Amino acid sequence: NEHALARMMVGRDVALTVSKGPSQPSEVRLRVGELWVDDDRDLPALRGLSLEVCSGEILGIAGVAGNGQSELEEAIVGLRPVKHGRVLVDGADLTNAPTRKIITAGVGHIPSDRYTMGMLSDFNIAENLVLPVHGEPPYTRRGLLDRNAIGARAEELMRTFDVRAPSIHSRAGSMSGGNIQKMILARELSGQPRVLIAAQPTRGLDVSAIEFVHRQLLAQRQAGVAILLISTELDEVLALSDRIAIIYEGRIVGVMPGDAADVDRIGLLMAGRGQAEARS
Repeated sequence: NEHALARMMVGRDVALTVSKGPSQPSEVRLRVGELWVDDDRDLPALRGLSLEVCSGEILGIAGVAGNGQSELEEAIVGLRPVKHGRVLVDGADLTNAPTRKIITAGVGHIPSDRYTMGMLSDFNIAENLVLPVHGEPPYTRRGLLDRNAIGARAEELMRTFDVRAPSIHSRAGSMSGGNIQKMILARELSGQPRVLIAAQPTRGLDVSAIEFVHRQLLAQRQAGVAILLISTELDEVLALSDRIAIIYEGRIVGVMPGDAADVDRIGLLMAGRGQAEARS
């Protein structure tokens, strides 16, 4: 029956364990309109997908893996070409923009693959922590890297985000997954993003690291950042999201409030069953 199908899609009963307080969304920061994007086989992965994320809210994307989540992530941050549609941040058109322009526009990115997309594993921690801004003052002066400025910033961020490693000169790839994720959080959040794309932010992490990541995301929400949470962990989406959008075969097939989410309904929509009327 449909109830059994929903539970099968969800996997298990969901326990909400995060106390996040009420959302205070304001203006739309991220607007994705009628996005068409191909996958690596040149087949449509996103089929006219549209969504909006406001300042001060977390919009969670729920869905079974392989329904366009990674293509959505990569298209927004400039890592995958958009065939049709638009990506707007604060009204500025960033569709197919260079990564540098997207960063400058205030988009932070916690990537789904922290090892290949999130860091340079053979570079040291300090170098990874200043990657987006290493060519700007005070980290570069007269065309030369200022190692003292880079080191001071790295030490500060390691303390603030509890990145545990022998030193800032340790090879980034030598750290545990949890510390690598903290390093990425430190780098992306220290840039004070206006929009944050958080893709599979706790995949493969232990309980302590998961709690740390969740606290950081909620702090950003409280600070007014617009957060798009893309996660195949439904527990995580339900616990953190102010609104939940269900993705199926490259389209958003339903949107519902996070605090009144119908888990059975989500399961059916994730399976491509039923029809939901999107509500903001």
